[in-house]
Amino acid sequence: MGGERETTVSGRIWTIPNLLSMLRLVLVPVFLVLIITGEYVAALIVLVIASLTDLLDGYLARRLHQITKLGQLLDPAADRLYIFAALVGLAARDLVPWWIVAIIVARDVFLLVLGVVLANHGFGPLPVHQLGKVATFALFTGLPVIMLGPAFPAVEPVSEPIGWAITLWGAFLYWWAGVIYAIETGRVIRMPRVASDSRSDTLGSGG
Repeated sequence: MGGERETTVSGRIWTIPNLLSMLRLVLVPVFLVLIITGEYVAALIVLVIASLTDLLDGYLARRLHQITKLGQLLDPAADRLYIFAALVGLAARDLVPWWIVAIIVARDVFLLVLGVVLANHGFGPLPVHQLGKVATFALFTGLPVIMLGPAFPAVEPVSEPIGWAITLWGAFLYWWAGVIYAIETGRVIRMPRVASDSRSDTLGSGG
């Protein structure tokens, strides 16, 4: 019984984990403004606070049996918004080129299109692939490491190449996961057609 309670997903909104997730979202524009204005140390502190609330809300959701549909939407949305804010802010400061922003945004637009295709065929969104989680983690790690350079110039010779290596690897995995989602989308939307064709062949042979 205890295991069932832990895996129950409710439709509640006002839970402690959800409030922490909302706090993370509220901090996104603060994070962006701090980067654009060159307050990198403060931006990193905000990111650390956001990351800690992310860990805390996940722990509390399981501990208090408060896993909700809203929370399952807010968590990945917050991660993407922080990545987007970091990209835009760093590009605005000429610390990363705009093409890397375009690559990441294009992948999310690609997934949005896949979601529309699935919805048109009567399917909900696909479950998050483990590779997508790894890619998001890499981007969420690589971009702050790049920020360490302007925040602490003494570490820039080390932090910049490491940050770029992690970020570029994350961008590659991000698109690789997108291709997997596209293949899975194609497989899912063909399933009813395949089943229908099989039934038609069976009826035809019986006649």
